[in-house]
Amino acid sequence: GEPYRWAHHEDVPFTTVSKPVAESRIALLTTAAPYQPGKGDQGPGAAYNGAAKFHRVYSLPTSGEPDLRISHIAYDRDHTHAEDMNCWFPLAQMNLFAAHGEIGPLPPRFHGLPTNRSQRTTLTQDGPDVLARLREDGADAAVIVPNCPVCRQTAALTAGYLERNGLP
Repeated sequence: GEPYRWAHHEDVPFTTVSKPVAESRIALLTTAAPYQPGKGDQGPGAAYNGAAKFHRVYSLPTSGEPDLRISHIAYDRDHTHAEDMNCWFPLAQMNLFAAHGEIGPLPPRFHGLPTNRSQRTTLTQDGPDVLARLREDGADAAVIVPNCPVCRQTAALTAGYLERNGLP
């Protein structure tokens, strides 16, 4: 009966990057899900598919091309499509930036953030988990790419958690 309460922030933490961006290892965080065979249509343009959600932070190598999908999230399927993965998962562009020296080398992994609609889980489970992984990878900063309104809440909560703990 009670309506969902979206996260809001009385203050916004801010942590500056400690060295030039061209020397910084910038991690990529995404709300896209790894493809899960047997969990229904997950391809570009697929209808919303809640079975394809994931519920814990995952990590995959930044080398190669991962098979990620966004059928588990609520994006505007009437006015957009998911055919070009580079639109919602900029790993190839980040690798290009690193190759040209615009950013430092990428960390060895990127990380997936679940969008469970639980602010408490994001702040007490997923935030600490992804922060530990980023520190393990030697990340100096993170870029978070959300793919839907709930994803944006997850991104904002995660960003605040990372900033409060010294990682821009």
